[in-house]
Amino acid sequence: MTSPTLAHKERMTLCDLFVELGPDAPTLCEGWLTTDLAAHLVVRERRPDSGPGLVWPPLAGYTNKVRQSVRDRTPWAKLVETVRRGPPLLLRPFDGPMNTVEFFIHVEDVRRARAGWEPRRISPELTDVLWARVGPGGMAKRVPATVVITSPGRSDKERGTGPRVTLAGDPGELVMFSAGRQGAANVEITGDAELAAQLRGASLGV
Repeated sequence: MTSPTLAHKERMTLCDLFVELGPDAPTLCEGWLTTDLAAHLVVRERRPDSGPGLVWPPLAGYTNKVRQSVRDRTPWAKLVETVRRGPPLLLRPFDGPMNTVEFFIHVEDVRRARAGWEPRRISPELTDVLWARVGPGGMAKRVPATVVITSPGRSDKERGTGPRVTLAGDPGELVMFSAGRQGAANVEITGDAELAAQLRGASLGV
């Protein structure tokens, strides 16, 4: 079971980065600075009316409008403090399942947008959660291949049909790759070269 404690730790790590870097630091989220990312997290937890636009393109414009309004009308320190406080009371029982992987990815979105970043050490517990959540299914939908993900000491996961393409890396790196951050993920790809190139350039994640 996903631990709320892990979600809290990742949330605190991200908020500490926000404080350190300020509102205008780059992120891996295309077109977003740290202020956009913080506003996204506030809206995600506190404006459920804007949630459908995160997954349904026809409503994406409304979601972006809400996020931009929160970003522009909320002082930076208040944005960060709102993220740090955690989800509203009704959502707190779901903090672990909802936010552990989400906040891990966004910590890395901020860290890896800076030159000279290095993979950070993460706990075995978080590593296990990330491995449990990462899968080849979304990638197999993007390329006509049998996608295999493998990590040392763990059983391979496989999905799809066609020539085999194998992605090898630590669970956190595989999560970043499958979330659409291929260029910032330390993942080794072997197998059909053309399909591997397609996978590296595919639109992955939400």
